[in-house]
Amino acid sequence: MKSGENAKNIIEVTDLLKKFGDFTAVNNISFSVKQGEMFAFLGPNGAGKTTTIKMLTTLLNPTSGKILLNNLNPSEKKNEARKSFGIVFQDHSLDDDLTAYENMEFHGVFYGVPKKIRKERIESLLKFVELWDRKDDFVKNFSGGMKRRLEIARGLIHHPKILFLDEPTLGLDPQTRNHIWDYIKKLNEEEGMTVFLTTHYMNEAEKISDSVAIIDHGKIMKQGTPAELKKSTKTDNLEDAFLKLTGHAIRDESASSADAFRNHARMWRGKK
Repeated sequence: MKSGENAKNIIEVTDLLKKFGDFTAVNNISFSVKQGEMFAFLGPNGAGKTTTIKMLTTLLNPTSGKILLNNLNPSEKKNEARKSFGIVFQDHSLDDDLTAYENMEFHGVFYGVPKKIRKERIESLLKFVELWDRKDDFVKNFSGGMKRRLEIARGLIHHPKILFLDEPTLGLDPQTRNHIWDYIKKLNEEEGMTVFLTTHYMNEAEKISDSVAIIDHGKIMKQGTPAELKKSTKTDNLEDAFLKLTGHAIRDESASSADAFRNHARMWRGKK
């Protein structure tokens, strides 16, 4: 969905800083995301991407700076902010020992969605991601693509204004990746939902994003439309623009998958 020039900012980040001891993970970055926009937040491993997303989604408090998420400060009003967004993590976060319907039901109860609305919403969303006929099947029997579709449906049960997607197509085959993006684009277009995504597939980001920000070494290197980034770097595609801005050196992972999953679990348990 193309946001108009007069669309309001639903995410505003100003001079955001995050330090871990003497290490600066995010270094005074500022950017904004318009309501209804498909926004790609791109960067190499260890660039500060994950740390930024954790601050946006209440998993970490900033060292300094300001975040407004749907006009809420997520550091001060965690519970209210969490109701404004849905999130699909890179790491698997479903309960394999529950059915698809039970996973949806549990999430709806957690967010306080009234029973009647919850029942209607579960059916609508499972049909949307083409899993209604598998609603009573245990998740442990689902393929990777089916699990990802269920996680997207689950993240939408409380009608969030923003959907955060952290590497939503990682490890999926091209056919499944295309289906996932089709679902996401349909949501964005039909409901006007803001989508904040990360991906290492630059062709995906170039194809679906209205706006892109590239972060490296904790700083925003460039922000604009894919066309603007290509023009400013004198490149023919977003991947070449990305490499020109961030270099060709191979980066190490900044955090383990287990660490990301533990942070996710802590959030839903209400721990700080």
